[in-house]
Amino acid sequence: MSNRKTSRALWNRIMLFACGFLFWGTVSAQQVIDNTRHSLTSPDKNYTFTFYQKASPAGKKQMYYEVSYKGKPVILESELGVLVENQLFESALAIENDPSQLWGENLDLKNVSRSSNDTSWKPVYGERSTVRDHYNEMVVEFEKFGAGDATAEGHGGTSYDRRRSYQLHVVVRAYNEGVAYRYHFPENNNGLFMHITGEQTQFTMPEGTMAYHERWAQGPYNLLPLKGWTDESERPLTMTLQNGLTVSLTEAEMVDYARTKFRLSDTKPNTLQASMYDNVDAITPYSTPWRVVMAAERPGDLIQNNYLILNLNPENKLKDTSWIKPGKVFRSGLSMKEAQASVDFAHARNLQYVHLDAGWYGPEMKVASDATKVIESRDIDMEQLTKYAAEKNIGVIVYVNQRALVQQMDELFPLYQKWGLKGIKFGFVQIGSNRWSNWMHEAVKKAAEHKLMVNIHDEYRPTGFSRTYPNLMTQEGIRGNEEMPDATHNTILPFTRYIAGAGDYTICYYNNRIKTTRAHQLALSVVTYSPLQYMYWYDTPAHYGGEPEIEFFEKVKTVWDDTRVLSGAIGEHIVTARRSGDNWFVGAITNNEARQVSVPLNFADPKQKYVAHIYVDDDKATTKTKVGVQKYLVDAKDVLRFKLKASGGAAIHLEPVSGNAAKQYKKLPKQTL
Repeated sequence: MSNRKTSRALWNRIMLFACGFLFWGTVSAQQVIDNTRHSLTSPDKNYTFTFYQKASPAGKKQMYYEVSYKGKPVILESELGVLVENQLFESALAIENDPSQLWGENLDLKNVSRSSNDTSWKPVYGERSTVRDHYNEMVVEFEKFGAGDATAEGHGGTSYDRRRSYQLHVVVRAYNEGVAYRYHFPENNNGLFMHITGEQTQFTMPEGTMAYHERWAQGPYNLLPLKGWTDESERPLTMTLQNGLTVSLTEAEMVDYARTKFRLSDTKPNTLQASMYDNVDAITPYSTPWRVVMAAERPGDLIQNNYLILNLNPENKLKDTSWIKPGKVFRSGLSMKEAQASVDFAHARNLQYVHLDAGWYGPEMKVASDATKVIESRDIDMEQLTKYAAEKNIGVIVYVNQRALVQQMDELFPLYQKWGLKGIKFGFVQIGSNRWSNWMHEAVKKAAEHKLMVNIHDEYRPTGFSRTYPNLMTQEGIRGNEEMPDATHNTILPFTRYIAGAGDYTICYYNNRIKTTRAHQLALSVVTYSPLQYMYWYDTPAHYGGEPEIEFFEKVKTVWDDTRVLSGAIGEHIVTARRSGDNWFVGAITNNEARQVSVPLNFADPKQKYVAHIYVDDDKATTKTKVGVQKYLVDAKDVLRFKLKASGGAAIHLEPVSGNAAKQYKKLPKQTL
């Protein structure tokens, strides 16, 4: 009996020791997971991205990350991961099914590599003539599962790898302008496709964050807390944090994937969940789009840094870009007489293109409408029109609904090139799914083969593809003057939509439905960026009455050598200065309220004198547009002061002047203009 007790006691001690060892091992492993933090900082040390694994609430190894800017929290602990359902493919190849509840759990870290890049490139056109591509990169490499059976025989006696192991890389880049990360799947040796059903990607924000929520790409904005949403929000999603930072979340290089918006997490407060439109079927090697986080102490810095989106895309693939010519566009009526009158107006007013909108080939929504010919009632000879326009150095652009493009694209593009057309506006595009995302970008590539510029309308939003195929000039995905938004909306757009890239706002001028002043519309041609800038939307040549301020539209450019946001507050006002050569153009707009705005000219060349051509709302003006024109001699030490009317604006052109020419202009007065 004594021996039995001794044996039992010994056994209990052994088991206790074993359990204690196992417990110690578990805690130790937990500590290792928690404490193995891989951080990446931006070249200027302002951004820090921290990646780590730790046990999830379910006890599984889970990937997490955090982001800070200048020591202030931007993204708190948030999940990372891709949701993959590959069981069907695995079964088809006689590979043991993945039993994981979440595909990204329990990944084994194999390696962390680091690199840096500091180069510059010159875009074909843009908001600046040179772009610096400077970042630090970290690649965190994982393996999922170990080795199984080595090989199996496939069709024709070939063999493939039966191991169910996968590889996943989390690629992180830290720029001075923001941080970005993506998931990359190296080539699977076992031949498996990847059926991606979503992402675990989350963005947990600090308490008190307010977001500029927008349900759809052409929708209005509402400033909301991160609670109580019943639907998704568009990207970019710009937010204000209580620590003083303004943060924007968006995506880059979304070319062969499903569109992602943001919804609130069902389980975690103050947390945004990446919400994919649909599933994606991928063949490895394969990379998801970049998830981008930008932060700034001044909201305008988000706009100045928006070239980050271009940097996250491959370089230009077109060898010859001489035919890609940005410019200003006038929409014509749909008859030969109206089209020729529009060409004459464009030529006289220093515009570069005339656009024929929906209806020239018939009802755009009808399958039977044939976009290879103009319907008889329109009385337009397309080749004769393009020849007439070319003689006046004006190009012709046409609208084509996606319904016709899907059916006839391979026939249309060479025909339009033969006609002498310069571009196409894609209308009512399907967006969201992997299929239509891929179709859209392939269509842009095909258009380039026939030297056709592209403007994509409706819900499509840019993610930087115009760097790779610069014939994609602009796109809608914006609540512009087709919906006639108010001035407050216009002071939100630069800090939200325009972070993603060019937007076809369709600037109006004479139309009485606009909810802003005329000077506000003049200023929009600088504040908004679009290499094909549509002007006088809803206007006709007959509306022009010799108004002197129209010279600003004649002189303003659509692409730039430099861009500065001088001041601004989201939803209140913005002042933007852009340079073309030695000339500067400035646009200042306010929201629905009157406001005093100062414009220091210290961005200009300190050694240069300028004539400031100033266009501002003036009730005393004798024209129907009520815009006054003033001209003063200024230099970089001067400050322009404006008392902007409610929903108003001011447009300024700084033109270099010297010698005797400068003497004819008055010096800038001290009073408010």
